[in-house]
Amino acid sequence: MHGKGMESWGVYEPFHIVLNNYGIADIVLTSHAKSRYADRIAQTDSGNGEVTAWLWQALKQNRVRPYSSSEYNAYLVDNDTVIVADFTPVEGISSFSGEPLYVMVIVSFLGKISVTPQLRDLKKYYSWLHHSRRIKLSKKRRRRRK
Repeated sequence: MHGKGMESWGVYEPFHIVLNNYGIADIVLTSHAKSRYADRIAQTDSGNGEVTAWLWQALKQNRVRPYSSSEYNAYLVDNDTVIVADFTPVEGISSFSGEPLYVMVIVSFLGKISVTPQLRDLKKYYSWLHHSRRIKLSKKRRRRRK
């Protein structure tokens, strides 16, 4: 994503975008994030390039902001889509000012707040997920024991 040239000679896009004190040079989707995107966000089946291009445009246009609970590394895109991201430093590359650059690794797409209102409070959402999984596992164990 970084270092893409523009139409005229000698003009380049900035090769990093700053989000939350991280100079982001590239975006990488995990396989889990791809499947979550297909399940929860996309209406049609789209490829990896389309998702990363959409996220890169959102970063350039300042449509990505940290979510209220920063303990989960959650970010809000277009005030509706909740994503979880990690940042890994890029070895050997720094910005013009000497700051390290990072790769934004999209871990998961949690969903849209307009569709899933439980995402408004991530702490409750994660505890609800943990509790529901525990109940499902205990029910499975009971069935197998019989």
